[in-house]
This record gives sequence, structure tokens and C-alpha cells, in this order.
Amino acid sequence: MTAVAPQAPPARPPRRTPVWRRVLAPLLSLVLVGAVFFWFLPQFTSLSDVWSAVRGMSWAELALLGAVTVWNLATYQFVMVATMPALRLREATVSTLTTTAVSNTVVGGAAISLGLTYAMNSSWGFSRSRTSVSLLLSGLWNNFAKLGLPVLALALLAFSSTPTTGRLLAGLAGIAGLVVAVVLLGLLLRSRESAARIGRGAGRVASVVIRPLGRPPVRGWDQATTKFRDRTVLLLRARWHWLTLATVVSQLSLFVVLLVALRAVGVDADEVGTVEALAVFAFARLLTAVPFTPGGLGVIELALITGLSAAGGDRALVAAAVLVFRGLTYVLPIPLGVGTYLFWRHDRSWRREPNSAPRTELVPETT
Repeated sequence: MTAVAPQAPPARPPRRTPVWRRVLAPLLSLVLVGAVFFWFLPQFTSLSDVWSAVRGMSWAELALLGAVTVWNLATYQFVMVATMPALRLREATVSTLTTTAVSNTVVGGAAISLGLTYAMNSSWGFSRSRTSVSLLLSGLWNNFAKLGLPVLALALLAFSSTPTTGRLLAGLAGIAGLVVAVVLLGLLLRSRESAARIGRGAGRVASVVIRPLGRPPVRGWDQATTKFRDRTVLLLRARWHWLTLATVVSQLSLFVVLLVALRAVGVDADEVGTVEALAVFAFARLLTAVPFTPGGLGVIELALITGLSAAGGDRALVAAAVLVFRGLTYVLPIPLGVGTYLFWRHDRSWRREPNSAPRTELVPETT
């Protein structure tokens, strides 16, 4: 008599996220954006005042604003090229503009942008491994910059004016956070054993945090940190200085667009100094670490207008400068990204066979 192997129980269908959870985040984003643009902003200025401020710019100011805007758009690619060996600047331009357009227009666009990045890089012959390393390191350095800029701004403020207790505490907290992050990264890259220890320690902390929520302890963080170390250590040792320089240039280039917009609409240095503007910009950027809305829409405008006005800028002119700045750095990349996406879809001259891009010893390749 032939034995019949027991059948495995049918797999449970994946749990569907409740509709209200899927709707809640976009709804809250819309409410926030609507509150900023239809209630908060009219208290500072009107579209006619903004247009009057723009029309009041000289041709030289408009040319300078255009030049720094183009330069800022160009710097988006530097970080990607630094973290992606053999990627050409033209390919990085298409990728970054396209993904920026998605991130600026779609709630949860970060996930879609990741998928697009993998698809584009794959069409140019790059493996998923190389793309993953690039995304990990560019994201990590971007967060380092968001932590570091407020520290730099507060340090400069301390030299230019009498530091307050609040500024000193904020600066010390920022320095501590940045130092801890850098030290942990250094230990993680030192050896596989230290990477595993950091992963286990972080896992224990995370387990304690989520225990009151009824969640089980996290597992596998030691393997994840070891894998991250193995995949990134060679590239970081060879290019960490170029990656750091590219990240700093990109962040400061974005600030320069804001500064030029302020000066062009009439907010001079006696009202809002360069260091004060940098401090407000840095803390507004820090808020985008949590993606409340696509591209920080509404959040950044609120933070910049209130901060620059509190620093001494004329409310109407500050609002005009911030809207010009966001038009050039948030709105402008959207049509440009649509164009680069259509180009990628229809142009085949840059395509390569899968995994046929020039190999590099800096990134271990799998698929």
C-alpha cells in the first residue's frame, strides 16, 4: 500500500491593509497642505504680492536665480555617480530627475521611486546589488547632512551672536547625535564581528521599544548589519570623501537658491543674515526626515516662512521668496522628470543587456 504524503495546509492569504489606513495618510497630507496654502499663507501674503515681488526682480537677479537653479539641479547627480561606479552622468540625470518628480507628486512616492531606480539602472546593465548599495549610501549620507547642517548653522550663529540656552542645548544635542551616528558607522565598517554586535544591540533596543505595542522581538538585525558592511565597506573606503563632498555641495546648493531668492525679492542681510537663513533652512530640511507629505509640500513652506519671518524678514517678502524657491526646487523638477521618464521609456540607445555594465571591485555583485 502506497503511503500518501500529508498535504501542506493551504497558505493563508496575505492580510489586507484596512481601507481606512490606506486612505488616512493621503487624507492627512491633503489636510495639511490645504491648511498651509489656504489658511496659513494668506495671512502672510497674496499671489498678487508674490507676482509683484517677482516682477520687481532685475534681469541680473533673474539670471542669477536661473543659474543657481540649474546648478542645484545638476548637483542631484553627483551623489549618485559617487555611489554607483561606472554610472554615467547623463544616466544619473535621467534617474534623479524622474524619481524626484515621482517623490514630489505621489503620496508614498519614495517606494515607487525605489522601483523606478532599480528598473532604470537594470535597463542600463547594472545589477540590483550595485543599485542597492548606491541607494543605501546616498540615503545614509543624506540623513547625515540633515543632522549636520543644523549643527553647523548653530555653531555659526554662536560666533555671530550671543548664543541662547535653547540654541546651545539644540547644538549639543545635534552634535551628540551626529557623533554617535559617525562612531557607529565606523565601528560597523571596522569588522564583521563589530557589525554583528551593533546589529544585535540595535535589535535589543528596538525590541524593548516595540514590546509595549504587543510586537514580538525583532530578529536578524546582526545578519542585516553584517550584510550591509560586506556590501559597502570597499566602496566607502575608496570614495567616502567624494561622497561627503558631493552631499555637502548638493545640500548647500539648495540653500543658495533660497538665499538668492530672498535677496532678489528684497529681503536684505540686515533683515535676515546668511547664517540665520542657513539655520532656518537646516531645521526645515530636518523636518523632511519624516515624509508627512510628498516632497515636504506644506511642511517646508510653513517652516521656512515662520522661521525667516521670526528672524526679522518682512512677512510678505519672505513668503514671496519661499514660494519662488519652492517653485524652482519643487515644482520645476516635476515637468523635467516627466520628460526624462518619457525619454527613458522610448530611447533605446543607452540600453544594455542585464548585468552587462562594466564590473567594479568596489561592490560585490550578485544579480
